[in-house]
Amino acid sequence: MADVLEYQYDKYHFQVPTDCLYAAYDAWVRVEGDEAVVGITDYLQTKMGDIAFAEMPSASAFEQDDILATLESTKATVDVTAPASGELVAFNSDLEEHPELINQDPYGRGWIARLRLTDWEGDRAMLLSPEAYFELMKEKVVKAFAEKP
Repeated sequence: MADVLEYQYDKYHFQVPTDCLYAAYDAWVRVEGDEAVVGITDYLQTKMGDIAFAEMPSASAFEQDDILATLESTKATVDVTAPASGELVAFNSDLEEHPELINQDPYGRGWIARLRLTDWEGDRAMLLSPEAYFELMKEKVVKAFAEKP
Protein backbone atom coordinates (compact mmCIF):
# COMPACT_ATOMS: atom_id res chain seq x y z
CA MET A 1 0.00 0.00 0.00
CA ALA A 2 1.10 3.57 -0.62
CA ASP A 3 2.28 5.91 2.08
CA VAL A 4 -0.58 7.27 4.14
CA LEU A 5 -1.12 10.58 5.93
CA GLU A 6 -2.91 9.88 9.21
CA TYR A 7 -4.94 12.09 11.54
CA GLN A 8 -6.46 11.20 14.90
CA TYR A 9 -9.34 13.25 16.31
CA ASP A 10 -10.98 12.02 19.48
CA LYS A 11 -12.01 8.40 18.77
CA TYR A 12 -11.78 8.89 14.99
CA HIS A 13 -8.79 7.89 12.88
CA PHE A 14 -8.50 9.12 9.28
CA GLN A 15 -6.21 8.07 6.45
CA VAL A 16 -5.26 9.87 3.23
CA PRO A 17 -3.19 7.70 0.84
CA THR A 18 -0.49 9.63 -1.00
CA ASP A 19 -0.99 7.78 -4.31
CA CYS A 20 -4.36 9.48 -4.95
CA LEU A 21 -5.54 12.96 -5.86
CA TYR A 22 -8.62 14.39 -4.18
CA ALA A 23 -11.65 16.54 -4.88
CA ALA A 24 -12.61 19.05 -2.21
CA TYR A 25 -15.98 17.24 -2.00
CA ASP A 26 -14.28 14.12 -0.56
CA ALA A 27 -13.82 11.88 -3.58
CA TRP A 28 -10.48 10.35 -4.57
CA VAL A 29 -8.94 9.25 -7.87
CA ARG A 30 -6.01 6.87 -8.37
CA VAL A 31 -4.62 6.83 -11.91
CA GLU A 32 -3.53 3.49 -13.35
CA GLY A 33 -2.28 4.02 -16.91
CA ASP A 34 -5.10 5.53 -19.00
CA GLU A 35 -7.69 4.50 -16.42
CA ALA A 36 -8.58 5.68 -12.95
CA VAL A 37 -10.19 4.08 -9.94
CA VAL A 38 -12.45 6.41 -7.94
CA GLY A 39 -14.19 6.32 -4.59
CA ILE A 40 -14.99 8.32 -1.48
CA THR A 41 -12.56 9.29 1.23
CA ASP A 42 -12.15 7.83 4.67
CA TYR A 43 -13.45 11.11 6.10
CA LEU A 44 -16.71 10.97 4.11
CA GLN A 45 -17.42 7.31 4.87
CA THR A 46 -16.83 8.00 8.58
CA LYS A 47 -19.12 11.02 8.53
CA MET A 48 -21.85 9.04 6.73
CA GLY A 49 -21.78 6.12 9.13
CA ASP A 50 -22.72 2.60 8.06
CA ILE A 51 -23.41 2.61 4.33
CA ALA A 52 -26.43 0.43 3.59
CA PHE A 53 -27.01 1.01 -0.13
CA ALA A 54 -25.02 2.01 -3.20
CA GLU A 55 -26.91 3.05 -6.34
CA MET A 56 -24.97 3.23 -9.57
CA PRO A 57 -26.39 5.39 -12.40
CA SER A 58 -26.88 3.90 -15.84
CA ALA A 59 -24.63 6.44 -17.62
CA SER A 60 -21.66 5.14 -19.59
CA ALA A 61 -19.58 8.32 -19.49
CA PHE A 62 -19.04 11.05 -16.92
CA GLU A 63 -17.63 14.55 -16.89
CA GLN A 64 -15.75 15.82 -13.87
CA ASP A 65 -18.33 16.80 -11.21
CA ASP A 66 -21.15 14.64 -12.68
CA ILE A 67 -22.99 12.43 -10.20
CA LEU A 68 -21.30 9.04 -10.33
CA ALA A 69 -23.26 7.15 -7.67
CA THR A 70 -25.59 7.67 -4.72
CA LEU A 71 -24.80 6.22 -1.30
CA GLU A 72 -27.30 5.83 1.52
CA SER A 73 -26.52 5.36 5.19
CA THR A 74 -28.52 5.65 8.37
CA LYS A 75 -27.31 9.26 8.67
CA ALA A 76 -27.40 10.62 5.12
CA THR A 77 -27.88 10.14 1.40
CA VAL A 78 -24.88 11.41 -0.54
CA ASP A 79 -24.36 11.87 -4.27
CA VAL A 80 -20.81 10.83 -5.14
CA THR A 81 -19.40 13.22 -7.70
CA ALA A 82 -16.87 12.09 -10.31
CA PRO A 83 -13.43 13.56 -9.58
CA ALA A 84 -12.37 12.93 -13.20
CA SER A 85 -13.96 12.68 -16.64
CA GLY A 86 -14.09 9.32 -18.32
CA GLU A 87 -15.89 6.44 -19.93
CA LEU A 88 -17.19 3.83 -17.54
CA VAL A 89 -15.07 0.67 -17.53
CA ALA A 90 -16.68 -0.90 -14.46
CA PHE A 91 -18.66 -0.21 -11.35
CA ASN A 92 -17.71 -2.17 -8.27
CA SER A 93 -20.46 -4.80 -8.43
CA ASP A 94 -19.46 -6.09 -4.98
CA LEU A 95 -21.09 -2.96 -3.53
CA GLU A 96 -24.55 -4.16 -4.59
CA GLU A 97 -24.43 -6.96 -2.02
CA HIS A 98 -21.80 -5.49 0.32
CA PRO A 99 -21.97 -1.67 0.45
CA GLU A 100 -20.22 -1.86 3.81
CA LEU A 101 -16.96 -2.43 1.88
CA ILE A 102 -16.87 1.35 1.50
CA ASN A 103 -16.74 1.70 5.29
CA GLN A 104 -14.29 -1.15 5.75
CA ASP A 105 -11.81 -0.28 2.96
CA PRO A 106 -12.67 3.00 1.18
CA TYR A 107 -9.40 3.13 -0.81
CA GLY A 108 -9.28 -0.56 -1.65
CA ARG A 109 -12.14 -3.05 -1.91
CA GLY A 110 -14.66 -0.20 -1.42
CA TRP A 111 -13.79 1.56 -4.69
CA ILE A 112 -16.83 2.77 -6.64
CA ALA A 113 -15.94 2.96 -10.34
CA ARG A 114 -13.16 2.52 -12.85
CA LEU A 115 -13.07 5.09 -15.66
CA ARG A 116 -11.08 5.33 -18.90
CA LEU A 117 -9.82 8.90 -18.59
CA THR A 118 -10.89 11.37 -21.29
CA ASP A 119 -9.56 14.74 -20.01
CA TRP A 120 -7.01 13.94 -17.32
CA GLU A 121 -4.80 16.97 -17.93
CA GLY A 122 -7.76 19.33 -17.55
CA ASP A 123 -9.31 17.44 -14.64
CA ARG A 124 -6.06 17.13 -12.69
CA ALA A 125 -5.78 20.92 -12.42
CA MET A 126 -9.00 20.95 -10.35
CA LEU A 127 -7.87 18.29 -7.86
CA LEU A 128 -5.96 18.55 -4.60
CA SER A 129 -2.67 16.91 -3.72
CA PRO A 130 -2.79 14.46 -0.79
CA GLU A 131 -1.15 17.08 1.43
CA ALA A 132 -3.62 19.83 0.45
CA TYR A 133 -6.61 17.52 0.93
CA PHE A 134 -5.21 16.36 4.29
CA GLU A 135 -5.20 19.95 5.59
CA LEU A 136 -8.74 20.57 4.27
CA MET A 137 -9.93 17.28 5.78
CA LYS A 138 -8.54 18.17 9.21
CA GLU A 139 -10.61 21.38 9.17
CA LYS A 140 -13.71 19.42 8.13
CA VAL A 141 -13.13 16.82 10.86
CA VAL A 142 -12.99 19.43 13.60
CA LYS A 143 -16.21 21.05 12.33
CA ALA A 144 -18.06 17.76 11.85
CA PHE A 145 -16.99 15.89 14.97
CA ALA A 146 -16.46 18.63 17.56
CA GLU A 147 -18.61 18.12 20.61
CA LYS A 148 -21.72 20.24 20.48
CA PRO A 149 -22.41 22.38 23.59
